[in-house]
Amino acid sequence: MEEVVTNPVVQENMLQWIARFMNEGGVFMWIIAIVWCIGVAISAERLKAFFKFDIDGTSLMGTIKKFVIGNQVQEAIQTCSESNALLPFVMKNGLKRANQSKEQIQDALEASILESVPKIEKRLTYLALAANLSTLLGLLGTIQGLIQSFAAVAQAAASEKAQLLAEGIAVAMNTTALGLISAISLMVIHTILMARGEKMIKEIEENSVKLLDLLSTKKGHVSANLDKAA
Repeated sequence: MEEVVTNPVVQENMLQWIARFMNEGGVFMWIIAIVWCIGVAISAERLKAFFKFDIDGTSLMGTIKKFVIGNQVQEAIQTCSESNALLPFVMKNGLKRANQSKEQIQDALEASILESVPKIEKRLTYLALAANLSTLLGLLGTIQGLIQSFAAVAQAAASEKAQLLAEGIAVAMNTTALGLISAISLMVIHTILMARGEKMIKEIEENSVKLLDLLSTKKGHVSANLDKAA
């Protein structure tokens, strides 16, 4: 009776599959992976910075309003100094000129906003560039794989055509897949960061206008009371 010998099926773990996927895709796979890692590093740094820069603007403005109405501007400045967020930084510079003219307060607020906005938008353009580069590098890898496949069909010996054709298709498909994965993930992160950054900028601008109006109104009441007393 003949014994049937069966070859055991070797199961790949995740790391082995990733290594084979990268190797079959050729050199562009590693370039795309480097671009992706740079994009992820930028995303992590920006997320960390945004958590530092953001604050509950409504709550802060309510506290400042209470102090300003109670003629406790120094307490309002102290409250803003306790935070590293951007909105308190802008508010503090406006409050420091509370006794000056409306134009001077407005100049201080606008200068602070101009200083704060670049901190929010920093490196976001590089994140968008990384996403676009991933797409283009994936396309280059696809073209390389197609050229390799056409060369195999045109020049290789009959016994080698199938293998070379498969290798060329693997290069084309793998680089396309990794390029799209990198580009899509970075584009999603970029969009989320841009939306959050625009929200912070809008909040800073809105509360700056509210503070300017509050300080101007408060000064107007003080002047009116002094005129009545005279």
